[in-house]
Amino acid sequence: MIRLDDLTILVLAVDNGSLSAAARVLNIAPAAASAAIKRLEAELGVRLLARSTRSLALTQEGERYLQHARRALADLQAGQDALALGRQAIGGDVSLSIPSDLGRNVLTGWLDDFLTEHPAVALQVRIGDRLVDMFRQRVDVAVRYGEPQDSSLVALPLAPDNRRVLCAAPAYFARHGMPKTPDDLRQHNCLLLALSDTTHDQWTFHGASGDGQAHVVRVTGNRIADDGELVRRWAVAGHGIAYKSRLDVLADLRAGRLQAALTDWRGEAAPLHLICTHRLTLSPTLMRLRDFLQERIAGYLADA
Repeated sequence: MIRLDDLTILVLAVDNGSLSAAARVLNIAPAAASAAIKRLEAELGVRLLARSTRSLALTQEGERYLQHARRALADLQAGQDALALGRQAIGGDVSLSIPSDLGRNVLTGWLDDFLTEHPAVALQVRIGDRLVDMFRQRVDVAVRYGEPQDSSLVALPLAPDNRRVLCAAPAYFARHGMPKTPDDLRQHNCLLLALSDTTHDQWTFHGASGDGQAHVVRVTGNRIADDGELVRRWAVAGHGIAYKSRLDVLADLRAGRLQAALTDWRGEAAPLHLICTHRLTLSPTLMRLRDFLQERIAGYLADA
């Protein structure tokens, strides 16, 4: 029978780089940690770790098994947390990851208001557009555009109907003209976002006829960034055309700093979600945060 503490030692050994480090975390002897891995390997009938005196690496079987071990431990912890949900008040530490542009210019102000309403909550905020490993970096929830690539994560909708908007500064359009069709973008300087070594240079539009046909155009430009806020700043400064989430540029559009283009085309879907590792990990604090953000986003979109 597989023991819970053996799974814990496996995960800690991988996360900390060695069995000795895992033993120190658990305050046990290194020999006990080594015995736990041997016991687990014997139970499964495969070798999980290729280890020497100085290094430790997962075997192919170990790679496959690790995700199941993590999920099993998370489910057990979630079960303990679920039993206590009814007794919990809104409060405690929350680690939150938010995207660069929306995070700095919209969400941080709302989070200030959330903390004013709930002074027993303490927030640790990570800002950036690169996806975080919510298991390794111990992030409770993340605000992200699109569906999570990891199917084991849970995505709760915050703005399910949000879409991308093609936009640039009025001065840019005055110099270079307004595109009439998506294909016209090939003649424009497009401001690009690059994440995880992938440059998002294929922009998708849908015709206003509602026939569901997608029109994809590959664009180019002389400015590429891994930070969404920088892309928006370039657009406001008149350096080119950006294809941004409407939530990111709504204030600029309303103030006239940016002007929307191709408004008779529907932009690419960019739903905003609150992402967590498991539905049972949603404490009353996280549920209140989800409701709070939903209310603020709805009001933000509805403001004249």
